[in-house]
Amino acid sequence: MTQRYFCDAAITGSRAALSGGEAQHLARVMRARAGDVVVLFDGSGAEFSARIDRIGKSAVELSIVERREVNRELPFSLTLAVALPKGDRQRWLVEKAVELGVTRLVPLVTARGVADGRAAVDRLRRAVIEASKQCGRNRLMDIAEPRRWSDVAADSAGDGASRLFAHPTGATASDSGETMTPTQARGVVIAIGPEGGWTEEEAALARSNDWRFVDLGPRILRVETAAIAIASYVSLAASGTSVGANALASPQ
Repeated sequence: MTQRYFCDAAITGSRAALSGGEAQHLARVMRARAGDVVVLFDGSGAEFSARIDRIGKSAVELSIVERREVNRELPFSLTLAVALPKGDRQRWLVEKAVELGVTRLVPLVTARGVADGRAAVDRLRRAVIEASKQCGRNRLMDIAEPRRWSDVAADSAGDGASRLFAHPTGATASDSGETMTPTQARGVVIAIGPEGGWTEEEAALARSNDWRFVDLGPRILRVETAAIAIASYVSLAASGTSVGANALASPQ
């Protein structure tokens, strides 16, 4: 597999430079040499073939050989609004969301939330870069600043987005006779509650703002499992892949 490296400065000309951890990995771990060719991306959507010119103590200088516009994104905006789980489960959630093509992840502040999303944002943004390097995405999934559910619930009410609220009282796709067709909307926003579940007040807020309640099945899923399962369902539906209508359960 071709090694991919993230350049934190926009690549606009014939030169680029890697610094920090990316430069150290290329020079010390991969033992690269001048003349080697690697692939760079800067989050803009393009990827670049680049030849190493010089390896210094703290930076690697490269010449751009070719710029390629390579689109590996979903054909619509997919947002996960999630009350983050604890510890390493946060990173796992972010990695899989990146692989599935999620556009944006919004850490939710809820009544029964167990993790402080504010302390995790910087660390999770780094996890986005690492996952993007692995899966081939050239645009970085956005990690938003944490937001209260009361604020998110009222968002996107009139912009045509499909808004899905994971809750055990919702209808499955087979029960309602509906299918998820995100390409016909401006985007999809999926709300996943905390380990302790949504409160009655939070569910009422979703209902009053016309979120579509979705039952994720007969089993109790962890937060990250529920988020990835429903994101997988939506992304597969967008690609036209046949998937089962019954899936998933309320998060725990």
